[in-house]
Amino acid sequence: QDCDGLIVRSATKVTADVLEAAERLQVVGRAGTGVDNVDVEAATRKGVLVMNTPTGNSLSAAELTCGMILCLARQIPQAAASMKEGKWDRKKYMGMELNGKTLGVLGLGRIGREVATRMQAFGMKTIGYDPIITPEASATFGVEQLPLEQIWPRCDFITVHTPLLPSTTGLLNDSTFAKCRRGVQVVNCARGGIVDEGALLRALRSGQCGGAALDVFTQEPPKDRDLVNHPNVICCPHLGASTQEAQSRCGKEIAMQIVDMATGKGLAGIVNGQALSKAFVPQTKPWIALARALGTVLRTVGKQAQGSVQVCTRGTALREAGSYLMPAVAAGMLAGGAQKEVTLVNALLLAQEGGLKVTTTHGDMAPEPDDSTGLLQVSLQGTPHRVVGTVQGSTPVLWEISGATFKQPAPLAGPILVYRAKASEPSVLPTLTGLLGKAGVQLQSYHSSSTVAGEQWNVVGLSAPLSDLGELKPRVTEVFQLHL
Repeated sequence: QDCDGLIVRSATKVTADVLEAAERLQVVGRAGTGVDNVDVEAATRKGVLVMNTPTGNSLSAAELTCGMILCLARQIPQAAASMKEGKWDRKKYMGMELNGKTLGVLGLGRIGREVATRMQAFGMKTIGYDPIITPEASATFGVEQLPLEQIWPRCDFITVHTPLLPSTTGLLNDSTFAKCRRGVQVVNCARGGIVDEGALLRALRSGQCGGAALDVFTQEPPKDRDLVNHPNVICCPHLGASTQEAQSRCGKEIAMQIVDMATGKGLAGIVNGQALSKAFVPQTKPWIALARALGTVLRTVGKQAQGSVQVCTRGTALREAGSYLMPAVAAGMLAGGAQKEVTLVNALLLAQEGGLKVTTTHGDMAPEPDDSTGLLQVSLQGTPHRVVGTVQGSTPVLWEISGATFKQPAPLAGPILVYRAKASEPSVLPTLTGLLGKAGVQLQSYHSSSTVAGEQWNVVGLSAPLSDLGELKPRVTEVFQLHL
């Protein structure tokens, strides 16, 4: 309950109940690749970051896969078990050479490409499929990409290296086994369920599949032993990452990732908030602070946290910024609402559930003011309300409220008081200074906008919030305080 961070391996289940009980929790670190044991949706809703170490066990998993392919080709485990039973069955364990055989690699990420390059050393032809990696990229490590329909009939061996997703569950099934070369050998060291276990058993019994090597199962440990006990199946109890090197590497990596997050150095391995990796880059931090502040100002001026909000970035420096500024604007819009805590992790989810739609656009045209590197405009669609700001140095500043521009942009930091009043009303400033004097609060900055429809916006930086605005309210159209 009093932990800020939690590090787990694959056996520990981080459920919604665990997340709810851990009130202070900010980050869950998975020492390994798969996050099946973490309720990522519940973590996101609570604003908890989930991170993993996707590279830590890649080599170990790839090497195990290669070992499995060799074992299938030469029936090494079966022959070794026969020897231990006192037998000498040289004729029974006739194998095959890998040289000249075709290996289909489904999933060409880190592990898939490591397997492919290693098996090429045995003279295997490697073909593959990946919906994300381009054919040009896979060609650089010797894999010819083909559609799945062309892969099935060409392969002597098939190995899978995809995450378990709805689109990959049962990737090898009765239909796809029927399209394969008779006697095809199948390896799954990725995730249980990618190969349909019932279909695999049927293919093994019919001879359509000549052998299978499994390190993972739909249920672990498997209660149904038919696959495990089949003579043409070799299997391990999920040992893909079970090397001293991988365990040490994953443990160190996740610990360092959490230290880097806590010290503000950076974010890596983010599962549920990829846009946040940019949030720790020094030059983006002020822009995120600006986006959050503009969201808060817009909610207060527009008096609503629902509807459609458009985030528009201007200037080439912000071309890729929409992905991380959108959640920041949403967090600002929702701040102070009914939600317990709004973070960059859960802001867009909570906004969507609360009836707030946030979209983003970008324009490269040179922004005003002249000394800014970009401009951020946030508009409440269907209303005249919009706010525009930029970053000067490392300070977020307000440049415009609903068409009223500030000649000198107003800093958006600390306690600020914002009010709109008639430009011809001379009593506001004396009243405000009187209030500040009584409260012992210092005026740290004062900025007035241009006049629109006879009224001006004013932004006042304070050393502390004012407890009572009663004397000021009769003299202004509207007034509010924010702590940014």
